Amino acid sequence: MRVARFAHGDRIGYGVVDDDALVELVGDPIVMGFDTTGQRLPLSDVRLLAPVIPRSKVVAVGRNYAKHAAELGNEVPTEPLVFLKPNTSVIGPGDAIVLPPESEDVHFEGEVALVIGRVARRLTPENALGAVFGVTVANDVTARDLQRREPQWARAKGFDTFCPLGPAIETEPDWDALRIITRVDGEVKQDGPSTDWIFDAPTVLTWITASMTLLPGDVVLMGTPDGVGPITAGQTVEVEIPGIGTLRNPVVAQARTSGGA
Repeated sequence: MRVARFAHGDRIGYGVVDDDALVELVGDPIVMGFDTTGQRLPLSDVRLLAPVIPRSKVVAVGRNYAKHAAELGNEVPTEPLVFLKPNTSVIGPGDAIVLPPESEDVHFEGEVALVIGRVARRLTPENALGAVFGVTVANDVTARDLQRREPQWARAKGFDTFCPLGPAIETEPDWDALRIITRVDGEVKQDGPSTDWIFDAPTVLTWITASMTLLPGDVVLMGTPDGVGPITAGQTVEVEIPGIGTLRNPVVAQARTSGGA
């Protein structure tokens, strides 16, 4: 099933997507399961939000597609290359990606996102997928010039608005059929299947949880296919996983401000 988080009037809730409506859930399904209130809300009456706000972190995998590593002049890693994005970088469908004045070369990176459903520590390849609540769509927005200049990627990857998520979480994904399609102003820029991952989801989750505990609601980004490129103010980025949904975000500029009290 597909689960969404929404705003309706002055309240925020969760629901199961059913055609053009949401069947409202009693609460956060990661914590409270799938009991419903019985109420159906037309999708046209709600505003979809980021389907999850990570409790502690977003963990991302770099260079997990060989062609993407090559297009940036990098070697294919021999083990998962992971980095962190702060949960404050998360935005939802329709929210604006804000281009910071500190960067002159901000790129899109469409990705598959794993949403963690339980406390996960030292998983194994055999049990790793059991810790996944579901899969959603992500855009690992990156200040490429800062990434090239700084040995740590935290700033390049961590600006506010640099982690769009949504529109819904698929709780029963077909792991062999996940496909990332990214469009900028309607033009296809990326089209890559999950079968091209260098490290699959069980391998990545095993690697991450050997060193850090993943909490319910944490998000793991699985890397981006080749075709990444710059975005500019006024454009719209769409990242789609067929069967799960399309994440659309406009791009706006943030004016440089002077200091002062």
